[in-house]
Amino acid sequence: MVELYSHSRLCLYENCPEAYKAKYIDRVFPDIPRSIQLFLGSLAHESLEWLYKEIKGGRSVELDELVKHFANNWHAQFSPDIRINSGEVGDYFNKGVKFLVDYYQRNKPFNENTIEVERKIIFSLDEDYGIMGYVDRIVLNKDGEYEVHDYKTNEMMKTQEELDADRQLALYHLGLREIFGKDINVKLVWHFLAHNRRMESARTPEELGKLRAETLDLIEKIRNTTEWPACGKQWCDWCAWKKSQELDKKVFTRKGNLSSWS
Repeated sequence: MVELYSHSRLCLYENCPEAYKAKYIDRVFPDIPRSIQLFLGSLAHESLEWLYKEIKGGRSVELDELVKHFANNWHAQFSPDIRINSGEVGDYFNKGVKFLVDYYQRNKPFNENTIEVERKIIFSLDEDYGIMGYVDRIVLNKDGEYEVHDYKTNEMMKTQEELDADRQLALYHLGLREIFGKDINVKLVWHFLAHNRRMESARTPEELGKLRAETLDLIEKIRNTTEWPACGKQWCDWCAWKKSQELDKKVFTRKGNLSSWS
C-alpha cells in the first residue's frame, strides 16, 4: 500500500520535528485551540468555496450575499478559546470582510471557466509513497491551460522567486498531470487576499522531475529520523499548548505542596 504524505505534513516536519512526531508517529497530538489567523483564513476559504460552487451551479452571487455568508459563518463558528495574540476580534472580522470585498470587485463577473472547487487529489510519487492534497480551485482557461488557484490570507507577500520555488502548488501540478494527462499545460496562481494581489508561476517538466526526487528524498529523511527537536518558535500552536500544560502542571504542584503544609 502506498503511504500518503501531504504538503502540510512535510512542512510540519521541516518546521518542528517534535510536533511531527507527536502528530504522525506517537499519535498524541492534542486538540489545540486555533489562532485567530487560522480561523480567519479558514472562513475566507469557505466563503470563496461557496461563491464558486454557486457560480458553477449557474447562479449569480451578489457581493452582499458573499459578505453575509462570511458573517454568518463567523458568528456560528467563533468560540472563546480561539487564541488571539494581538488586536481585537472585530479587527479580524473586518479584515475578512475586506478580503472578500476586494476579491469580488477584482474578479467579477467570474467567467474564468472554473471546473473544480476544493478538489481532492491523490497521486503516487513512486511505488511506496504518494501525495494527497486539496486544490482550492481549478480553471480551464480559454488557451487550454489548467490553472491551479490558491488563496493566501497571511500578511506576508511572497516574492516571485519564492513562488517559483514553491512546493505546494507544484505538487498539485504533478497531481493534475495524473488526472488530466501528462502533456497538459498548467499555470500556478496565488491570490494574496491581504494585499489584493494575484501572482503566477509555472514549472517545466525538468523542474517537476526534480521536485518529485526532492520530495522522495525528504520522505526518506523523515523515515530515517531518530531525533525530534522542537523548533522553539514562540507563537506556534504546538508550543503555545505545551506552555499551557507546563503552567497547569506548576499550578497543580504548587497547590499540592500547599495542601500538604496545612
